[in-house]
Amino acid sequence: MTSETSDRGSLPTPTTTAERVALVDHVLALPFPQGDEVEDSGVRSSGPGHHLLILRASEDFWDGRHEETAEPAEEEIEAEFSAVATVLTDRWGDPETVDLWPWLTVGEDAEDSLAAPEPFGQLCNLAGSMQIWRIPGTGRWLGLTVGQADPEFPIWLLAAVGENGVLEDSGRRR
Repeated sequence: MTSETSDRGSLPTPTTTAERVALVDHVLALPFPQGDEVEDSGVRSSGPGHHLLILRASEDFWDGRHEETAEPAEEEIEAEFSAVATVLTDRWGDPETVDLWPWLTVGEDAEDSLAAPEPFGQLCNLAGSMQIWRIPGTGRWLGLTVGQADPEFPIWLLAAVGENGVLEDSGRRR
């Protein structure tokens, strides 16, 4: 990659769509760890059966979420989402849409002792839905979404990798 390394640790900061897709390819090939890990200054979190990666982040909005700063940031992240999604669709076909909102209520019922499986536990707090592609011959899926933790936080372009079994569980929650 031609991009520079930032405070993200060992992962270079991707500056082009091609570099972001290459980073996704790299993470797709990584084994899943046995326990939870956060690497590269918080850019990637991983755990049993999943990886979650920030592909691009806008500036934060701590000085206020003004239309003249927030709207262009949203447009830039959405444009990059579309560009990455186009490459992935050309490679693996049309994506499926996974609704993330139902995962917010997992574990709220006193009789429901389960927590939302990762990466859905994190993603449902950041975005409403995710586009996913099932990766042939791997037993894995790749998800792409745009999310934001709170109005003052950056807007993120996120990629998630998980095992197909977790997707089957999400289908039961739709």
